[in-house]
Amino acid sequence: MRIVSVCPSNTEILWALGLGEQLVGIDDCSDWPPEVQGKPRVGLDLHIDADKVAALRPDLVVASLSVPGMEQVVRRLEERKLPTLVLKGKLLPEVDGDIRAVAKATGTERRAEILIRDMHARIAAVRERNAGLPRLRVFLEWWPRPLITPTRDSWFNGMCAAVNAENVFAARPGESAPIEEQEVFAQDPDHVLLCWCGTLQRKQDPARVYARPGWDKLRAVQARKVTGLDEGLFGRPGPRLVEGVEVLEKALRG
Repeated sequence: MRIVSVCPSNTEILWALGLGEQLVGIDDCSDWPPEVQGKPRVGLDLHIDADKVAALRPDLVVASLSVPGMEQVVRRLEERKLPTLVLKGKLLPEVDGDIRAVAKATGTERRAEILIRDMHARIAAVRERNAGLPRLRVFLEWWPRPLITPTRDSWFNGMCAAVNAENVFAARPGESAPIEEQEVFAQDPDHVLLCWCGTLQRKQDPARVYARPGWDKLRAVQARKVTGLDEGLFGRPGPRLVEGVEVLEKALRG
């Protein structure tokens, strides 16, 4: 089977299901595991080159609506009559469904159930360790200007729940939303987490938050509890979110 992935989370799901050798093309942002580096590239997220995808003669193209605007990419793929599987998981439990959908399309159902069982066991272990600890309120920053944070329909909320924490903007509608500084000040979270997307990940530094005018009033800043996180473990709805949960536990609980 010849498979093309047009989203990093899909690449990681396919690899976890043992389909690495069948991957004949990936998007420009797929960077894990390191073994995918030599695969042919078909473009950057919303600028996937559908002609390049078609030239690879795929039996299956795996896309994901976890990237805002990916609908237009899916449309271009479908216009070329390419067999496309579109993953739609937004919440942490829905990642299981995405894994199972890929497994069904590729005949790897048994491997998928083993993977999901392992994921659940690791999350359950984190829940057990944190069940009796004080509940923490956290603010996660996807983007600094304007400030963008995950909201009600984000898998980040499930990650927080596993470590007995809560996203201070979890009640806001949508998957993510722009917010004002004053709203962060009003929430006064226990921890500030940075998980800047794309090329900004290289510039991510807690020192930038500590230096922001007015942010010194936040308890998290005063306690030096501003932490940078790896986008690969928090921004991709795939198997590595479990590792993200374990990293979040260390970031919040020390």
